[in-house]
Amino acid sequence: MVSGYRNRGYDFTITSSTAFDHKWIPERNYFNTISVIVDELFANYLSRPNVRQPILTQYCDGQRVSCPNWMQQWGSMSLGEQGYSAIEILRYYYGDNMYINTAQEISGVPSSWPGYVLENGSSGDNVRQLQEQINVIAGAYPAIPSIQVDGMYGPATSEAVRVFQSVFGLPQTGTVDYRTWYKISEIYVGVSRIAELT
Repeated sequence: MVSGYRNRGYDFTITSSTAFDHKWIPERNYFNTISVIVDELFANYLSRPNVRQPILTQYCDGQRVSCPNWMQQWGSMSLGEQGYSAIEILRYYYGDNMYINTAQEISGVPSSWPGYVLENGSSGDNVRQLQEQINVIAGAYPAIPSIQVDGMYGPATSEAVRVFQSVFGLPQTGTVDYRTWYKISEIYVGVSRIAELT
């Protein structure tokens, strides 16, 4: 457990205990299949009716570490293999009043997902923002073409998005779905911060 954060004025503690979360190790390998799931689910959170605070769903492996009444890694896998959905697995361990919600706003990104796929024929402020972000990213990734910022999603925007998707390992659809929107936001924020440092 890392305890120095509170001594430095932060109101949290970071642990490396699987009782709370996966341990984060810099430069550690990861599986692309897991990365895809994280991209799809990172805005989800758990709730119960009339409970305002976030729900902590502790778990353990269930083999080396015994954890009565907690979700178990191997037990969850077994339930999944039996056809249980994610919410059914959670309810198996934590009761029928558990719900999965999606956050309407995500902090740390310029703008949250608009709620619909941007594609040829789309127009408006969301498209304009997308085009501006693509152009900033293109400055750091020259394979991605710069595009006119006009708020109209046409063939040039579609091609720039397709190349972005190719560069960052996403399905090359040329359309901006939930996953692509947040990947563009993530890279845009990273590139913008690097630009501020130089």
